[in-house]
Amino acid sequence: MPKKIYNVDLTGEERACLLDFIKSGEKSARKLSRARILLLADENKSDREIAEVLHTGASTVQRSRQRFVEGNLEGALDERPRQGRSKRLDEKGEAILETLAHSKPPEGRKRWTLQLLADRLVQLKAVDSISYETVRQEVKQKRIKLNVKKKWCIPTVGAEFVWRMEDVLDLYAMPYDPRRPLVCFDEHLVQLIVETRCPLPAKPGRPERYDYEYKRNGTRNLFLFFQPLAGFRHVRVTERRTKIDFAHCIELLYKICVMCENYAAACK
Repeated sequence: MPKKIYNVDLTGEERACLLDFIKSGEKSARKLSRARILLLADENKSDREIAEVLHTGASTVQRSRQRFVEGNLEGALDERPRQGRSKRLDEKGEAILETLAHSKPPEGRKRWTLQLLADRLVQLKAVDSISYETVRQEVKQKRIKLNVKKKWCIPTVGAEFVWRMEDVLDLYAMPYDPRRPLVCFDEHLVQLIVETRCPLPAKPGRPERYDYEYKRNGTRNLFLFFQPLAGFRHVRVTERRTKIDFAHCIELLYKICVMCENYAAACK
């Protein structure tokens, strides 16, 4: 049976999108290679010619053609998820690992090592067994720096700490229940900045330009109410973070919970 040939016929918009995609220079090498394959295929180049020009395999060219014809442009560029072994650490294990990496090392040790982290994860029963190489991959993926301390509060990771952290994680993992609304409440102080020079508007062939100089224009405190499972969010802005402001927000938090309960009762 002859091999199928997937002809790539790009629209003007798709071709322009691929050219911009290549010029950006911020994508992975694989995605850039697939974009160049589609552009050359659109110029009626054969698989062998494309493979020689891009120094890749003919099978790679054929797969890129097939993904585009059977799917779309985005599917042809993106990496398909690969099947593999399940992760050694679940979400709780990852949270424990990150907390350990930023905590005080064991007595007699100056800093955490990969083997110490692996042993500690087993001791805390976050996983039955784990190698230091798996820990290294997790640390690299999470971009955790073991020798850098950024937090002013250094936790002591013990059994009680892990139990309380797991209790919070279990709470966030619970399914949506309108009779028991999960509302998160937090605050954050932000600095207000203003531009010292007006930005230059965009022109044909030239993007809008901003100056790098800013001026501080005071601060404001943000109180955030967030119900993640229901998609509800409310932000209250105050000039300061006083006890009175905090008390008003707690009162509002209570009203939000009552409102959610009333809504759930009305939907029965």
